Amino acid sequence: MTQHTPAAKPPSRAERKAALLAELEQQRIDMLVDSDTLMRASAPLDNHWRSLKLPFYVIGGVAAWRILRHPSGAMAVGRKALAGYMLLRKFKLLAKVAS
Repeated sequence: MTQHTPAAKPPSRAERKAALLAELEQQRIDMLVDSDTLMRASAPLDNHWRSLKLPFYVIGGVAAWRILRHPSGAMAVGRKALAGYMLLRKFKLLAKVAS
């Protein structure tokens, strides 16, 4: 006859729920700590960006005003940019084929 040892009793529903709730609470704490670390690490960048926002808004407003006043110039710049991009792609393709 073989000896049969009793299997370990699985945790009850209440025990599983308590374990999951404890795990969730630990994850929340970890997220709060990581969030605080991220905020402290990015604070210098945020402060620098705040000082640059106004000049960017002014430059963007002036550019928008000029584009609205003279749309043909913007179209010409757009065509040249597109042509330059297409030329760059062709050079890349040519370099890939040549190598």
